[in-house]
Amino acid sequence: PRLRPRTRGGPAVAGPPLAGPGPVWAALFLNVLTFLGMPIVLPIPGPVGQMITQGALPAAIVLVLLANPRIVVRPNLLLTLMSAMAVAAFMVSLHGVYLFGGMFRAVRLVEFVLVLWLLTPWWGRNDLVLLRCHLGCLQVALVSVAIGAVLSPGAAFSYNGRLSGALWPFAPTQVAHFAAVLIGCTAVLWFTHVVAGRTAGVTCVVAGVMLLATHTRTALLALLLGLGVAGASLFLGNARVRRFSAVAAATGVVAGTLFASLITTWLSRGQTAEQASQLTGRTVVWAAIFAEDRRWPQAIFGTGLANKSYQGLSIDSNWVATYYEQGWFGVAMGASFLVLLAAVAVTRPRGPRRAVALFLLVYGAVSSFTETGLGDASPYLLEVVVAASLLALSTDRTPR
Repeated sequence: PRLRPRTRGGPAVAGPPLAGPGPVWAALFLNVLTFLGMPIVLPIPGPVGQMITQGALPAAIVLVLLANPRIVVRPNLLLTLMSAMAVAAFMVSLHGVYLFGGMFRAVRLVEFVLVLWLLTPWWGRNDLVLLRCHLGCLQVALVSVAIGAVLSPGAAFSYNGRLSGALWPFAPTQVAHFAAVLIGCTAVLWFTHVVAGRTAGVTCVVAGVMLLATHTRTALLALLLGLGVAGASLFLGNARVRRFSAVAAATGVVAGTLFASLITTWLSRGQTAEQASQLTGRTVVWAAIFAEDRRWPQAIFGTGLANKSYQGLSIDSNWVATYYEQGWFGVAMGASFLVLLAAVAVTRPRGPRRAVALFLLVYGAVSSFTETGLGDASPYLLEVVVAASLLALSTDRTPR
């Protein structure tokens, strides 16, 4: 087949659809989806669902070798840190509490990082290829949630009245995460005239309704703060951002005045003040983990990768879960991902690439307090990689 033109820093790739980053990214995205035991329209046995997600990683390895047959990689500090985290997790899991499960997860994390290394030739491109791939995956996931809600509203809202997946068992927090990231990235791309207004409007309205239907406060807060930082990075040189900020501020004041009771009800989610102060019981689990007596090797390197739970209870915090499984070393690695990219973002010129990267970094930092992900293969780690690819130096011949 005829070869596509080779861009500087990227491998020559063949013409078939499989020879590109899109299928690879789709396989990675499928790999990081969790399969929960929730009611869905077509009941899929748990082992089958896990085989689908886990089998996507070997498929990603094959696809990335088709896309990058010469195994071209670019030097990258972020992926070097991720590799150090993966290797440390593998070594600790050899002696961990959960030997088989920990080793299995550690090997998968190493393979996951390997695929990311082989995608580095597509970093820094002016067509924002990895961002577009990720947004496409988010759109497909949310369309499946919407179809499931139409086909089976009972299953879609079976989780305490919060919107979840009825075709694939997405938890409400996952649906909120996908919707918030899609809204934020689309809005920033509209600010910078990359996406048309009609497309951005439809996307943000539909995803916004789905976000509100999940009743997920962390995702909403992370979305607002991420948009605030991304908008601030564009504020001085972008009239559209300044007009939108003024309209958003006025709308927020009016909505807060007229719908204060409704907003309070939505935020409280029927919880008592004590439940809200404990973050729906999360702080109880966190306190028990930090109160546990650990020897210094476990405190530094953890007990090996597990399922992000403690005595059968979900940890629901990236930093606490990482400390429990990978110790202070893992916590330092996760923090270094965000700090490193934030420092790089400061040095990049104003524009859509830096603004979207800042949104993803702020969103990940805020949501990491009540969601897990930066210490293992997850959508959050994929979004950190997307942010890094946007901040990478341009590999195209055209100006940025």
